[in-house]
Amino acid sequence: MRVELQFLVLPGLLQFLSRIVGAWAVRETQMPVERMSALVCLSVGLFTGDMRQFGEWVKRQVFIIQLLDCVLRGVAQVMFVNNPLSGLLVVIGLFVQNPWWALNGLLGTAGSTVSAVLLRLNREAVLAGLHGYNGALVGLLMAVFSAKGTWYGWLLAPNLFMSMLCPIVSSALSSVVSRWDLPVFTLPFNILVCSHIAATGSTHPYFPVVRCNSWRLSLQLFLSVPVGVGQVFGCDSPWTAGLILLALLLCSPTICFHAILGSAAGMCVGLVLAAPHMDVYSGMWGYNSVLSCIAVGGVFYALTWQTHVLALICAFFCAYMTSAISKLMSVLALPACTWPFCLSTLIFLLLSSENPAMCRLPLSSVSYPEENRHYLKQLKASGKAPTHNRVGNLQEGEANDQLEVESDPSDSVKVQEM
Repeated sequence: MRVELQFLVLPGLLQFLSRIVGAWAVRETQMPVERMSALVCLSVGLFTGDMRQFGEWVKRQVFIIQLLDCVLRGVAQVMFVNNPLSGLLVVIGLFVQNPWWALNGLLGTAGSTVSAVLLRLNREAVLAGLHGYNGALVGLLMAVFSAKGTWYGWLLAPNLFMSMLCPIVSSALSSVVSRWDLPVFTLPFNILVCSHIAATGSTHPYFPVVRCNSWRLSLQLFLSVPVGVGQVFGCDSPWTAGLILLALLLCSPTICFHAILGSAAGMCVGLVLAAPHMDVYSGMWGYNSVLSCIAVGGVFYALTWQTHVLALICAFFCAYMTSAISKLMSVLALPACTWPFCLSTLIFLLLSSENPAMCRLPLSSVSYPEENRHYLKQLKASGKAPTHNRVGNLQEGEANDQLEVESDPSDSVKVQEM
């Protein structure tokens, strides 16, 4: 009698990897060039985008495998990327920067994810890493701001506690902003990290934090653009920034391009406002603009040249907000974190326009930019394309009904709750 070992990882993994070479099984009448082309297309499709087929395989595995996938996706979701390989590249970059910071970031991601599982929050959102990215930032930045330096083991306790609060704060905020079909972004991270820093301060005997103006580094101006991308994770190493950009490119070239564009916009605003050159060189003027430019440039808006320009404007506006909020927060001895990104991007997502080219997608259908364009094309093909940017107010059932006009269900877009 054949015994099926359903919970062994290796057979399932080998079955998944066998799909890569499945293209060689095409008909013998085809030319070798065609077989090679089919293999390349299949391989690229498996490891780019959101790796949907791999995600379906992970759902059938034991919890530890699912948790590992959720943690990697959660790390990548900081940059609006839902790809475990991208998350792995980001983790490697964090270890290149500082292993202690990377360890705290992974602990925060895992703690936040496990907390979401225990609270029985939306399973699809958990598997997509949407309940992990705030925990990743909480754990990472608590280590960055700690005045005790590296390998201070007692920091792991408040790190785990604050990261496990992320799904609670996120769920509470989501119940409010969902009325306008808006995401919570990194508001839970901002609230929890600022609460921790305000509660401890620089004189706390066990968990002191560094002063907000004590971690500035002087780098070359031409490196400030990629370093601005790395500063999303609090990292100033150009090697770490390069790995993060590679991770973005693996999932979506559009996201990678807008990350560079946003960082460059922040650098330009810093120079125009005569900011200290050390701040500009270290990428501190770019990281909020990076997130804003990505969010507007194809993630929450369908990508057109109009929304591309809108993303650039949002990046410039976010850089101005960074200057203003940094000065306000410095009065309270608190860092700006990603408050500028949250506030500026929410303003642009609430924009009311009759221009059909500026189409905000419903949160239930938000994916990476290339997939979002495919979703909008399906709506246009069905003759139910929106006439203004309030497509985000469509109910999930109505949006799904619009996609049922396709003849092949396998081509339909997977709805992902964010």
